[in-house]
Amino acid sequence: MLLVLLLAALQAASPRTPAAPSPSPSPAPSPGERWSFHAQATNLQQYHGEFAAAYSGRQSLYSKPDTAKTVSVTLFLGARLWKGAGVYINPEVDQGYGLGFPNPPGAPTPYSGTFGVAGFVSGEAYKVGSASMYERVQRFFLRQDFDFGAPLENVEPDINQLGGTVSQNHLTLTAGKFAVTDVFDTNPYAHDPANDFMNWAIIDMASFDYAADSWGYTYGMSGELTHAQSTLRAGVFQLSTVPNTIAIEPVPFLQYSPMLEVEQRTSLFGGHPGAIKALIYGDYGFMGSYADAIAEAAGTGRPPNTAAVRTARHWKLGGGINAYQEVAPHVGVFTRLSGMNGTYEAFEFTDVDRSACAGLSIDGGLYHRPNDTIGLAGVVNTISAPAQQYFAAGGLGILVGDGALSYAAERIVEAYYKVGFGQAGAITADYQFVRNPAYNTVRGPVSIFGLRYHAQI
Repeated sequence: MLLVLLLAALQAASPRTPAAPSPSPSPAPSPGERWSFHAQATNLQQYHGEFAAAYSGRQSLYSKPDTAKTVSVTLFLGARLWKGAGVYINPEVDQGYGLGFPNPPGAPTPYSGTFGVAGFVSGEAYKVGSASMYERVQRFFLRQDFDFGAPLENVEPDINQLGGTVSQNHLTLTAGKFAVTDVFDTNPYAHDPANDFMNWAIIDMASFDYAADSWGYTYGMSGELTHAQSTLRAGVFQLSTVPNTIAIEPVPFLQYSPMLEVEQRTSLFGGHPGAIKALIYGDYGFMGSYADAIAEAAGTGRPPNTAAVRTARHWKLGGGINAYQEVAPHVGVFTRLSGMNGTYEAFEFTDVDRSACAGLSIDGGLYHRPNDTIGLAGVVNTISAPAQQYFAAGGLGILVGDGALSYAAERIVEAYYKVGFGQAGAITADYQFVRNPAYNTVRGPVSIFGLRYHAQI
């Protein structure tokens, strides 16, 4: 019902446009590229100085000056199998850690990274880290387009996209190993940590607890039914065997996540492009309730642990709105609003039950620097009352857990400037200000500085 009202409001608000000029001729059908080869390399260094902290836990952001670096190199390989079908594989080499907490001497790893902020500060950092380089195949999937005979549109060659033509009305099926966010919750201004914003709660809906392993990928399938001004997406994906772990559930539909997204493209502010998307999803798996974990630990002297109460499968539901709009040439705005059931622990993504984000992106073409970008965004993250009680009692989540909690909403502002060198490379300076990291008023605020080097072909 909410989606219907939103779409109706958008339609009513849209100015009536004059009759369009004669459309450009439809491109001739094309078999398209037979092969696709692209590559990227990204190096991100982040630093923060000392900040106030009344106490710290093993999943806290280190309160002394600290730095962390991540490096990734990815190949994007594609091949056309038959008409409308392509297969893609993405081998990748990774190294480094997200900011977190140094481990004591003798620990298995020198660093516990990607901890201490629910809206984590690096989209290039995974929940696993390594001081040495390692290799993984992050994606391996098949994609098939079915044309419905409408006017054709050009499809430009791109990463995991074979160039060619496609009908304006078409169905796209994707199956295999890929990221849920390759298809859902996309946004041209905030979705690519190698090129735009870096904060997890800005590049994705923070309360979208989507199925993923510790690197952000899983097995599943999706369908996208596209018409001239709208797209309907549906998908189902496998959750991890255990929340926030490496292994994906091998048994189909034992632990899984279905989802649905409706996109309505807009033409506001004198015909500038935009879109509004509404998404709903469910996670069905063995997850612990915060209240049960607190009750189980009562009187034992131990902190609560949701792992101790994962005795049955439950449904956790959530969703959100993702909208973006160009408001003038080279200037765009965006927002994401999301929420999920705060009764149960976060399963895959991060410890956020409600989130509101808004931002601005300025293309350097506005001032004759077409490969540069300026970005500014802010986000507010909150957790439910049961989650607050759990963390106050010393419980640990996916990214946060200071051993105690003096609660307040986590507030983050991020600004960046990307200097582009043609289409193939860029250097980005990034700044993030985090107030109440991990929802704790007695820690922070903290300023985080980043320098990102990125190249792609």
